Amino acid sequence: MVAIDTNVAIAHFRGQLSLPAGVGKEDFVLPVVVAGELLFGARNSGQPGRNLAHYRSFIYDLDMLLLDALAAEHYAEIRLHLKQRGRPIPENDRWIAAICRANEVPLFTLDRHFSEVPSLQLVGA
Repeated sequence: MVAIDTNVAIAHFRGQLSLPAGVGKEDFVLPVVVAGELLFGARNSGQPGRNLAHYRSFIYDLDMLLLDALAAEHYAEIRLHLKQRGRPIPENDRWIAAICRANEVPLFTLDRHFSEVPSLQLVGA
């Protein structure tokens, strides 16, 4: 399994990104925070009806990684680690990292700042 970050999903929708070698669509999961970001982006777009339908189809076709107490523990560890090193990352990205770490699932992302998160497995384009 590989979790998809928001920027990867958007690049995929735009036809700008292909899947990593040896990974099929059935191998992907979606952190719930990414689903929220995608749905916000669709609602905030110039074509919310079309984009919501497109994103919902994508979201509901994948298994979802949810927030739970273990993810909250990871979030607290990640946030403190980043604060102590003076290397903050966006709030939603801390939650995405926490969900992935808690579920021991690598994150497919285009954002380099995730490399600041200890013990987070990353997959890049």
